[in-house]
Amino acid sequence: MIQTMRWYGPEDIVKLEDIRQAGCAGIVTALHHIPVGEIWSIKQIQNRKKQIEDYGMDWAVVESLPVHEDIKKRTGHFKQYIENYKISLRNLANQGIHVVTYNFMPVIDWMRTDLRYKTKTGALALRFEKLAFIAFDLYLLKRENAEKDYTEEEVKSASIYFAKLDEEAKKTLMSTCLQGLPGSKESFTSEKVLNLIREFSEVSTVVLRENLISFLQEISQVADENNMQLAIHPDDPPYPILGLPRIVSTEADLKYLQDQIPSKSNGICFCSGSLGARPDNDLSGIIKRMGNRIYFLHLRSVELEGNENFHEANHLEGSANMFELVNQVVELMEKQNRAIPMRPDHGHQMLDDLAKNPYPGYSAIGRLKGLAELRGLEMGIQNMKILNKKIDENHLLFSNKGSSNK
Repeated sequence: MIQTMRWYGPEDIVKLEDIRQAGCAGIVTALHHIPVGEIWSIKQIQNRKKQIEDYGMDWAVVESLPVHEDIKKRTGHFKQYIENYKISLRNLANQGIHVVTYNFMPVIDWMRTDLRYKTKTGALALRFEKLAFIAFDLYLLKRENAEKDYTEEEVKSASIYFAKLDEEAKKTLMSTCLQGLPGSKESFTSEKVLNLIREFSEVSTVVLRENLISFLQEISQVADENNMQLAIHPDDPPYPILGLPRIVSTEADLKYLQDQIPSKSNGICFCSGSLGARPDNDLSGIIKRMGNRIYFLHLRSVELEGNENFHEANHLEGSANMFELVNQVVELMEKQNRAIPMRPDHGHQMLDDLAKNPYPGYSAIGRLKGLAELRGLEMGIQNMKILNKKIDENHLLFSNKGSSNK
């Protein structure tokens, strides 16, 4: 695997030299300072590319080239935003950057209810608790008709949960759930989120899926012409939230996209954490069945707590069988003679980083730990395969000698 880490640009407290010291060959980043929907110029891409290359690494993956909400709704200036997207893709290809990750989650990107969940070791992890989220939705965000999306028991339990929160806890829950886009300095406001939700009132699951297909039909042509790989990121968490549809949550969702848009450029960002938050997703099976379209890997594991609750586990622990997943990836790369970029994802905040204020999930030491574990796991699997091959060859050699002696 091509070992990478995500970097949020020059203002990230984790510096390029830190990532280089971690042993990474590539950087995963984006031009976060450019407003969503605007064109990424060749000059801006060149500047960022040079920053990375000055530290001996490559800009391996764009994460992400964000999709404007007008495109998801197919309203407003969506046609212009699609054209801008195509130009940005061409400009990236012009500079030798060919892997682009994006998502199609309406309004809110990933969602957590606790950014400082204390694990048994004292390290801090990201956590999603459904009851806390329902309390946020009903009593802090106060989304219209929100109670219709939950059972009577859930509403009752959320009411009791919320009543126990003091003002500081309510403030923390509110700010946590209104985190902005990754890399963004600006968090959402409740007013902005409610307005955006209203704008999606006519966008059903079927309509959102149709809008994604229409978007892919256009951009995949440009991507194919420029030998690019588009890697859609799964929903996180992988089920509807805030009354909004989510359409990239299961293997069936991923297969539908592949069937509708068979272009070679139309691929997947395999996030074992996002997909793994649903116990009905067969992570190993997805790699086996859809591996030829996996263009980027987010390797992490979540600890499922039941009732859609989960927290980020250590990379080799939790609900994902990371040995089996990496083994499948190694076999896939050998079979197809290619290397897939991978980054450790959502590391724990630990050790000296506990005194710092990194972007949630992206502290240096926790990701370094995850990268070291994944690097060692891959090396062990590769050496195991070499050893097994030698054993098989020797067994065959002795078997043939025995036959000839007879």
